[in-house]
Amino acid sequence: MLPGKLYFALESQAWTGGMAFYDPNVPDQMAARAYLLTAEQFSDIAAQEMYREPGTMLDLTKVLAAGREEMGPGRYETLVCPGYLDGHPVLTFTAPWGIRDVEWNPPAANYLRHLGSGLLEAHGWPTKQIAGYLATRPGAAGHWTADGVTDLLRG
Repeated sequence: MLPGKLYFALESQAWTGGMAFYDPNVPDQMAARAYLLTAEQFSDIAAQEMYREPGTMLDLTKVLAAGREEMGPGRYETLVCPGYLDGHPVLTFTAPWGIRDVEWNPPAANYLRHLGSGLLEAHGWPTKQIAGYLATRPGAAGHWTADGVTDLLRG
């Protein structure tokens, strides 16, 4: 669990609905899944999400020291280090704006299924807990219900 909140905004070209973003400045807890990566692997994944050419190592000095580094104005171009897990820095990327600075957009069904499967594997939550969590995130709330997400996850 990370300090902050998951929300959905913009429009995913791959999933055709709202994309997941992380706002570490909202007092809440966000369920997450961690992978132990090398700095090179993280740099490659970040480059892909930032629509940059893979193969360039990111300088992680600033994000590790300050907890945040804006590398550009676009989605997923802000690096965040919300803490450490087993002595390793937890690194992720999100948007430079906050949850209250952008119009929310509901995620597509397939995207919710994908996120739900990750929550099941990472946290072992029951389907109803996963559905309740996802359906109440800004962007999904008011569009998706817990029962609707439960049906997606079981279907």
